[in-house]
Amino acid sequence: MAGITVFRDGRIFSAENASATTTDFLECLVVKDDKIAYVGSENDEKVKSAEANGAEVIDLSGQVVVPAFIDSHMHLLQFGLGLAKLNLSECKSFEDIKASVSNYAKAHPEMSRILCRQWHQSATNGKALASMLDDIDPRPIYIEARDCHSTWCNSAALEELRERLEATADLYGEDIHRDDAGRPSGLVAEGAHLGMVWPFLTGACSMSERLTALNNAIDVYIESGYAGIVEMAMENNAWDALQLLRSQQDIPIHIAAHWAVPYSRDEQQIEEHLNEAIAKHREFHPSKSPELCIIGIKLFNDGAIGGCTAAISHPYVGSTNLVGPIWPADVLKRTVKKAVDAGLQVAIHAIGDVAISQTIDAIAAANHPQGRQRVEHLQLASAEDVKRVGQLGITASIQGVHMDPVVSTAYSRIVKPHLWEQAFAFRDFLDHGACVALGSDTPTAKHLPLPNLYNVTTRRSAVRPELPDVVHEHYALTLSQAIAAQTSQAAYSRFAESWTGSLTAGKLANFLVMDMAWSAEKLLEAKVSQTWIKGRKRFQNTT
Repeated sequence: MAGITVFRDGRIFSAENASATTTDFLECLVVKDDKIAYVGSENDEKVKSAEANGAEVIDLSGQVVVPAFIDSHMHLLQFGLGLAKLNLSECKSFEDIKASVSNYAKAHPEMSRILCRQWHQSATNGKALASMLDDIDPRPIYIEARDCHSTWCNSAALEELRERLEATADLYGEDIHRDDAGRPSGLVAEGAHLGMVWPFLTGACSMSERLTALNNAIDVYIESGYAGIVEMAMENNAWDALQLLRSQQDIPIHIAAHWAVPYSRDEQQIEEHLNEAIAKHREFHPSKSPELCIIGIKLFNDGAIGGCTAAISHPYVGSTNLVGPIWPADVLKRTVKKAVDAGLQVAIHAIGDVAISQTIDAIAAANHPQGRQRVEHLQLASAEDVKRVGQLGITASIQGVHMDPVVSTAYSRIVKPHLWEQAFAFRDFLDHGACVALGSDTPTAKHLPLPNLYNVTTRRSAVRPELPDVVHEHYALTLSQAIAAQTSQAAYSRFAESWTGSLTAGKLANFLVMDMAWSAEKLLEAKVSQTWIKGRKRFQNTT
C-alpha cells in the first residue's frame, strides 16, 4: 500500500501523559504519508488491513520509539556560528586560554576576527581585561563566556565596537565595564553583550556564512534526535537568513521564535523593539506558518549564578552588594501587558529568586491565563513561586544541563543554604501543575538531549558520570516525565500540541527509533538510531 509503513515489535512511548511515574509501552505504529495513522496493538484490524494491502513493514526488534525531541530553549544561529568558534571549555587557567587562543590564531591567518566560546570565568577569577589579550594577536578577539551573558574583548575588538560603545553608554551603564578613566576595559556583559555584541557579530557575518551556520546547526539537531526547536532571542540578522533559507530549500525542523526585546533605559527603544516584534508576529503568525513562526518575545530579567549576576535576595557570599533584576518592575509590567494584549507569548529569563518573583508578578498583572507565558531557567525559585507558576498556567522552561554537578555544586558556595535547597526544583513545578518544558540553552551548554535527560532524571553529572555528587535527588523527574518534558510538553509550550509532540493518530510522524535500555541510569549509553520527520527517515545512525 503506497505511502503506508507499519512499524512492528517495538516499545513505543507516546509521551501523552506528562506526569506519568510509570511507563506503558505500545507495540505498533502505522504511518501514512506524513502523519501517524495508528498507535497500539499490532493485532488490531487496522494493522492487519494495512499489511494485507501491501504496506511496508519494518520490524523494530524491540527497539524503543519516542516522539522526536523538541528543544524548548536554544539559540539557533548562535549555535551554528559557534560550531566554528574556538572552544575554551577545557581551559582551567588564563595560561591555558592564552595558549589556546594563540595557537588557534596562528593556525587561522585568514580570519578577520578570532572568535572563542565557553570561557569559564572562574579560570581567570572573573578578571577580563583587554590588556590581558593584546599581545596574543593584533586582530579583534572576542571570548564569549560559558553562560553567553558576556564577552571578553581585546583592545582591537573594543576599537571595532567603539562607536557602538559610545552610543550606548547611557543605555547599558555598568554592563560595559570600564577602567578608572572611564574607558571600556574589556568586558561587555548582560544587556550590552546581548543587545550590542551579538547583533554586531552576526551582522558582520555574510549571508552565506549565516546560511552555512544555520544548515550546519539544523543537520546536527536532526542527527541528535530533534524535529523542532524554540528559538530564544531572535533578531533580524538570523530571521532574514532563515527566511532566505526557507525560500531555497526545505527546512525539516519546525521553529517557533521569540523576538528579542532588550532592556533599555530609554523606554522609546523598548517600544520600538516591541512594536517590531508585534509586526513580525502578525506577519509570521503561528496560524499562518506554524512550522516557522514568530510566537512571542524574549526578555532578560537577570544574569546567571556563576557570574554572580542572577538577582537573588541576599548578597553573594564574599560580597556586600545586592544584585537586582535588570528590568524595573513598573517597566516590566507595562511591557509584558502590551505584549500579551497583542497576542504575543512572553518568555522571560529569570534565574534568581528576586527576578523570578518580579517576573511572575508581571505575568500575573497581565491577566491572561490562556497565554501560556513562560519563565526561562527558574533555577532558584522560592517554594511559593513554584506554586504560583502552576497556578498561573506559566510554562516552567528548564534546562537539566545547567544543574550538572560539574557546574552547579559551586553555586552552593556562593548562595545561602535556604536558596540552594530550592535549586532546580523541577519535580515541584510538575507536581504543582505547571507545564515543564525541557531545553538545552545551547550554545551556553551542549545541545545533546540524552545527557540533558540524564541530568533531570538522576540529578548526577553527565559531563563526569564518575562523580558521586547528586543535586537534590528529590527533585528528579522520572524517565517518562523527562521525555514528555522534551516532547509533548515542549510542543504544548509553543502551542503545537495539536500537530506534534506525542505519538497520536493524526499528528505529524515525527519520532525516533532509539537503541536504549529504558533506564535513567543508562541514558548516557543510549543512541538515536533513526530520526523520522513527517514520515521520512532523515537520519540513520551507521555507527
